[in-house]
Amino acid sequence: MTRLSESVDRATALLASADLGADAHVRELLELTHQRRSMDLSDLSPTEQAILIAERSQQLQPSTGALAARITDASTKGRPFIAKFGIDPTGAEVHLGHAVPMLVLSRFQRMGHQVVFIVGDVTAKIGDPSGRSDERPALTDADIARNLATYQQQVTPFFDFTRAKFRYNGDWLREVKLPQLIEITAQIPVSMPLQREDFRQRLEAGKGLSLAELLYSVVMALDSVEINCDLEVGGIDQFLNMQMCRKVMEICGQTSELVVATSLIEGTDGTGAKMSKSKGNYVPVAAAAGEIFGKLMSVPDRLVPPYFRALSEWRDPELATAEQRLNEGSLHPMDLKKILAGEVTAAVHGVDVAMTARDEFTARFSKRTFAEVESLPTISDLGQPIVETVKALGFAKSNKEISRIAQQQGLRLVVETDTGQEQVNLTPDEVREPLATVLKDRIDGVTRDHHLYLKVGRKLARIATS
Repeated sequence: MTRLSESVDRATALLASADLGADAHVRELLELTHQRRSMDLSDLSPTEQAILIAERSQQLQPSTGALAARITDASTKGRPFIAKFGIDPTGAEVHLGHAVPMLVLSRFQRMGHQVVFIVGDVTAKIGDPSGRSDERPALTDADIARNLATYQQQVTPFFDFTRAKFRYNGDWLREVKLPQLIEITAQIPVSMPLQREDFRQRLEAGKGLSLAELLYSVVMALDSVEINCDLEVGGIDQFLNMQMCRKVMEICGQTSELVVATSLIEGTDGTGAKMSKSKGNYVPVAAAAGEIFGKLMSVPDRLVPPYFRALSEWRDPELATAEQRLNEGSLHPMDLKKILAGEVTAAVHGVDVAMTARDEFTARFSKRTFAEVESLPTISDLGQPIVETVKALGFAKSNKEISRIAQQQGLRLVVETDTGQEQVNLTPDEVREPLATVLKDRIDGVTRDHHLYLKVGRKLARIATS
């Protein structure tokens, strides 16, 4: 029995019989599954390795069997199996969607294979056109360096960078001669990059499409040629780019790399759009534990299974056991969602912090006793207008946004005592008044036994009353 199968058997037994609303059982489960994120997987056979990777791949080209054979071939010849991941540091903030391929890479690394990160200091200046509706603004060298530094730091909880190789594609792309590029591109039909739906849509809409963008995937493919890559990992939105890598490697006389494309996770708003910073439906990897936990608790129930598949180390038997209990009614969907939130929070902050976030969430939204929550900001200046207080807390960015929240009855005063809780909705007109004035007008007879809070959407701050 392998280390992984033993862990899965233990977790499956726990999932099948334990009270998964109880903190002690949840902690036991989180500790068990969290250990897998650093588990040595070198005792898996090539076939077992390929199956593990295929389970969490939307596309594995050409096949699971081909991956097992490639791993076997590398072992037989005594050479490293090389898995590539390319980073174009075009943005500074990383969200959970970016972490999905990191988990697959982590598995390759823990199987004993060599992971190579290609940092696109040259390709970032073109900008990956995948999924874009227009041309990307050009980045400077300073932009790229700054973005890369934050990227590596933020994704470290999902991947051990100390055991990976880093290569900058400028080291070889700046040496590419025009005759070499012409020789390669002469064997690539223009129809190949124009298969992309995003390119076609832009052309049909009369929007810009530069020649550099058409060449992006060819330039990216030269990275695979440089390291003689065995396999490349990326999101499904990179699938056509990785197809070009296979084509260019073949042109250059190498064995084409295998491709693992991971799913793009849907955003937390449940609208069907992928997780994206531009849509605001994302979970920042660098966020505080309470924020990660809370954002995951806000997702629709239907997203819980795909989030587990994309963001955890759970195997299919564990997911099937949880689903069976849901169908039987012996597991509440809210309890499973709390386990998901704890799983992801633990990946970033550790199990102890994840359990604290769970306790605070329960106190804040289940038991409805905010006084038990320790990590709340405190409002001391009651003399400034509520809109200014809300902006100072970072709960909203503009007066317009605050007014909209108030119109939707999302801005409230909360009065809590030992006997219960009262919530008072604030109007758009009241949010322009000082907090002290509104408290005097709307809240009667505040004493030391009262705890006061300002609630803005799902965010909460304690109001100092003395």
